[in-house]
Amino acid sequence: MSSATRIEIVDCAKTYPGGAKALLATSLVVEPGEVLALLGPSGCGKTTLLRVVSGLVAPDAGGRVRFNADDVTARPIESRGVGMVFQHYALFPQMTVEDNIGYGLRVRRVPDAERRRRVGELVDLVRLNGLEQRRPGQLSGGQKQRVALARAVALEPHVLLLDEPLTALDAKLKVALREEIAELLRRLSITTIHVTHDQEEAMAIADRLAVMRAGAIVQVGGAEALYRDPADPFVAEFLGRVNRVVRSDADRAAQVVRFGATVLPCPATLRDQAEVLVRPEDLAVATASFDAAGAGTVVQRSFLGDRLRLRVQLDGQRPLLVDVPTHAAHAVGDRVTLSVEPARLMRASA
Repeated sequence: MSSATRIEIVDCAKTYPGGAKALLATSLVVEPGEVLALLGPSGCGKTTLLRVVSGLVAPDAGGRVRFNADDVTARPIESRGVGMVFQHYALFPQMTVEDNIGYGLRVRRVPDAERRRRVGELVDLVRLNGLEQRRPGQLSGGQKQRVALARAVALEPHVLLLDEPLTALDAKLKVALREEIAELLRRLSITTIHVTHDQEEAMAIADRLAVMRAGAIVQVGGAEALYRDPADPFVAEFLGRVNRVVRSDADRAAQVVRFGATVLPCPATLRDQAEVLVRPEDLAVATASFDAAGAGTVVQRSFLGDRLRLRVQLDGQRPLLVDVPTHAAHAVGDRVTLSVEPARLMRASA
């Protein structure tokens, strides 16, 4: 493949006619060979930013896009050396698998022998052996997505852009294919920007995440760092489930966090917070006697395959979600106490 490319986005914004701001002034660097996910809810600006990088959308005046030392801001998409994969595949229905993969090579008049060699390598790479003569209508969703990926990288692009590539797939196939895509991208070492609203997909595929909200990037970093040390409550709540734990004025004055009968010291960085956040898997649950003061009650028990999720009602709190192992014996109506390591608590307001 082509040597890895560094993408530099400098003060790129996008304002549409009428004044609607799809993207605020944004700067971001994607390192050579890195897979970076643009992650956020619908309408947050992630696809607009991807389209600015691709050349499909021009940024507002003053914004720049560079590939290594080359300023490509004014270049059209066909001269930027980008490969794109869309959520609906965009395959040619009348063409076979190998013809779809080799279409761009044929357009560029790559000699037949070289085109067949490169298509054969890509068929092996994306595990489509034996399907070369099938047409898209004869393929599963996962197979179609592999064809789309192979076609995108056939021209050895400098940059690969993935726009919600797994959205059209069912949940089980999505999990399997995201693992294959992660492995494929590591092997190709193409600098990649991956747009998605699926947190698990982003964490499984990308080296780093850029979480977006309302046209701006809120935080950039590795998945574990953003999950465990979010800089903004929006990031904490978007990357997985969280509970909001209410603190009374008395608890704030005493610098504690209260879970019913369990009183914990509040970390210094959270002492001004009227609420704090905690993830369901970080809460520990213990059985309490029925008449124990300050104990909570299990009001719901849900089996989620790899874990049980309990909903526990404590006095003075919203119901709290608690994730426990599947062998846990807690049942609806049981009395329990909750606790957490104070270091696992997070800010609930900026």
